[in-house]
Amino acid sequence: MENKFLIVEKKEDGIILLTLNREKSLNALNSEMLKELHRFFSDVEDDVRCIIVTGAGKSFVAGADIGEMANFTASEAYDFAKLGMDTFMEIEKCRVPVIAAVNGFALGGGSEIAIACDIRLASTKAKFGQPEVGLGITPGFGGTQRLSRTVGPGYAKELIYTTEMIGADKALEIGLVNHVYEPEELIDKAIEMAKRISRNAPKAVEYSKASIINGSQTDIDTAMQIEKTHFGLCFATNDQKEGMKAFLNKGKTEFKGE
Repeated sequence: MENKFLIVEKKEDGIILLTLNREKSLNALNSEMLKELHRFFSDVEDDVRCIIVTGAGKSFVAGADIGEMANFTASEAYDFAKLGMDTFMEIEKCRVPVIAAVNGFALGGGSEIAIACDIRLASTKAKFGQPEVGLGITPGFGGTQRLSRTVGPGYAKELIYTTEMIGADKALEIGLVNHVYEPEELIDKAIEMAKRISRNAPKAVEYSKASIINGSQTDIDTAMQIEKTHFGLCFATNDQKEGMKAFLNKGKTEFKGE
C-alpha cells in the first residue's frame, strides 16, 4: 500500500531512512499517519538491519494533530490514544534497532515517538517538550511511562507538569538524547551509526534488543532468564559460528543474518 505521509528510502547495508512527511503541519501526527507508521513497523522486511526516523523540513514531529483531536469525545480520545500507543509499541518492539534523528521540534507525540526509538540523535536546533497539560490533556502515546523510564521520574514530572520546552543540550544533559550534532551533520551521523550496527550479527543485535526491552519490564531474576535464553539462541546461528571462527583465526566476518 502506498504511503501518503511517509517517505521510505533504502540505503546501503540494510538501512532505511524513514521521513515523516506532513511538512505543512510540522509533521503533526494524525490518525492516517499513525496507521501508516503502524503498518510499516509491523511488517519490516527481512533484509532490513536498522531504521532511521526523521522529519521533513524543520520539524521532527510537532505533536499530535490538535485539529483532529479538538472535538473528540472521551471514547474517541481513548481510541486515538490506543492507536498511538499501539503504533509506538510496534516501534519499540521492532526487531531491528530504530534511531530517531530529531531535526527540530519534538513536542508531545513527537517526543513520545522519539522515546519509543532505541537511540536518539539530535540537531542543535532540536526542541523537546510535553505541552499536553497546557492544553487540558495528559500525554497519550506513552509519554508518562517512557519518559520517566528514560530520564527518571523527577525530570519527567518536571517536563510534563511545567510544559517546559528544552533544547538539545539540556536533553543531552538529562539523558533524553545520546548525541547532539549540527543540523547539516545529523542524517550523516545517524547513517554512520546505523552502518556500525548493521555490520554486526543481525540476530545477535535482535536478541540483544529483545533482552533489553523485555527484561526492563520485569524483575531481575526473570530478566536474567530472558538474557540466558537469547544467549543460547545465538549458538543456533551460523553467524555465531562464523564470527567466533574468524576471531580465533584473526580474520573478518561478513554476517549474513543466518
